[in-house]
Amino acid sequence: MERPAVVPLEGLPERVTIYEVGARDGLQNEAALVPTEIKAELITRLLDAGLPIVEATSFVHPTWVPQLADAAELMALLGDRGRDLPVLVPNERGLDRALELGCRHIAIFGSATETFAAKNLNNTLDGQLAMFEPTVRRARDAGIDVRAYVSMCFGDPWEGAVPIEQVVSVGRRLFDLGASQLSIGDTIGVGTAGHVTALVQAFGAAGLGTAHLAMHFHDTYGQALANTLAALRTGITTFDASAGGLGGCPYAKSATGNLATEDLVWMLTGLGIQHGVDLTAMVETSTWLAGHLGRPSPSAVVRALGPGVAPVRE
Repeated sequence: MERPAVVPLEGLPERVTIYEVGARDGLQNEAALVPTEIKAELITRLLDAGLPIVEATSFVHPTWVPQLADAAELMALLGDRGRDLPVLVPNERGLDRALELGCRHIAIFGSATETFAAKNLNNTLDGQLAMFEPTVRRARDAGIDVRAYVSMCFGDPWEGAVPIEQVVSVGRRLFDLGASQLSIGDTIGVGTAGHVTALVQAFGAAGLGTAHLAMHFHDTYGQALANTLAALRTGITTFDASAGGLGGCPYAKSATGNLATEDLVWMLTGLGIQHGVDLTAMVETSTWLAGHLGRPSPSAVVRALGPGVAPVRE
């Protein structure tokens, strides 16, 4: 069976946008360097599979994330098509590099907790916002769209449970800087459906409705699809996902793979929700990538539909 039966549920959105993060968030935690040409082919395949948004890379210093040290070379390979793809920038220097290459969409990556702000950004909770302010202002002045990630929204490996009001406060402040969308991250995958619902409702009460929010789930405890369904019931229509379920966080060792794009597509298809993504092309792409990485895909749907994976020998 290559497609689920379509049985809609009442009260869900008719269409969602899948924000593909595999090429950046998915690969950044890989120990072995992936060739730039493979990254460029991955992005091209993902776009050709119908994904409307593919985050390409990050202009972070190579000391911190060596896997993404080839960001400029990758964008050059992608050419004009690449300029419409979002890139992550950590600070003004990263923005300078994005501007030099003509990028039209950027993302910044903030933390909802003090400890992760220190470990990931070498800053404080308040200090990160001061750091982001000139980056966002300059980007908006240049006509560039800005997305803001908020990490550790459901739990932090050092601080434990994160108060909902703290997450909303940080998210509201990032939005007020000039972000057009907040991606709410369950970085270590500890969230559950009720927690998702309560957090979205709290953002709504603070004046940030579902049109301004995206959800970014990790499947560490097998909750990503359940949490997605809970978010759909609240009206969320943008979901981050990673081809083949790749990803993690180099600064949070308990953060395992992202929600797999193929698993998300399977569920959305079964619910009758439009998404525009070719599942067969996605499975083929993730199987191809797994061959280059030398291990099977973490995605349940890729394992169910794809052939066995043998490492690609260069």
